[in-house]
Amino acid sequence: MERNIALIALFAALIAALGIIPAIMLPFGVPITAQSLGVMLCGTVLGAKRGAMAVLLFMLLVCLGMPLLSGGKGGLGVIVGPTGGFFLAFPIAAFVAGLITQSWRSAPLAVAAGVAAAVGGVVLYVFGIVGMAQVLGKTLGEATMLVTAFIPGDVIKAVLAGLVTSALYRARPRAVLSRA
Repeated sequence: MERNIALIALFAALIAALGIIPAIMLPFGVPITAQSLGVMLCGTVLGAKRGAMAVLLFMLLVCLGMPLLSGGKGGLGVIVGPTGGFFLAFPIAAFVAGLITQSWRSAPLAVAAGVAAAVGGVVLYVFGIVGMAQVLGKTLGEATMLVTAFIPGDVIKAVLAGLVTSALYRARPRAVLSRA
């Protein structure tokens, strides 16, 4: 129990730490950040439930006003901004990534975690596109076109999530709870 709490807190801190890496700001106000990599690692390493709880802890801190999002953003206002849909999808994406990693036991962990992170990324896109369309007054098609700039970075993040999860498992198998 104490170990689970410590890992949930650690991974919430990981997401916050990844927010320190400078974002690449797109012209329409949506940043490309490393924090979604942290969200995916929550799922692929901690599993569905613990991963989602780590993300929910991070989100609680952000909603309470802590400037933990990339660019030093925090507070309830992030929910109604152009990235609000992405933010609200964080725990669902982590849960889905964890669920896939847990259930693909016959696949090599790097592959399972990479695919899981990619599918989690799709979850982020679905919510993010809907949120952007509403906030920016765009159609779903227009908002979808806006997020195409994220695809190459998210593919790289999915590969990284697979490699990091697999490397952690090789080094410390008991630390990867999605495979415990």
